[in-house]
Amino acid sequence: MRAAAGQASMLLRALANEDRLMLLCQLSQGEACVSALEQACNLFQPSLSQHLGVLRRKGLVDTRRDGKRIFYRVTDDNAMAVLQVLYERFCPRPGGL
Repeated sequence: MRAAAGQASMLLRALANEDRLMLLCQLSQGEACVSALEQACNLFQPSLSQHLGVLRRKGLVDTRRDGKRIFYRVTDDNAMAVLQVLYERFCPRPGGL
C-alpha cells in the first residue's frame, strides 16, 4: 500500500500545479504540438518547456517528433482517470448548471 500511496502522491503533486493541470487537460483531448499547447494554455517559453519536462520526467506524457515539431500525449492511464473525474466535477457543461 505504501508504494501505491507514493505513486498517487507523485501524480497529485504534478496535478497540483495549475499550468501543468492545464497542459494535461489539453493533452487529455489528444496529441498536440508545442505551438498548439502554447496557444491553448496561454503559456510561453521557457515556462512551457519546464512544465512539459516535469510531466515527461514523471512519466505522465511522452513525445514524438515530426520534422521540427514535437508532439506530446498523455501516456499514464491513472492520470487520464483522475483528469476525467476532475473534468466531470469542475468543468462547466453547456446548458448545465
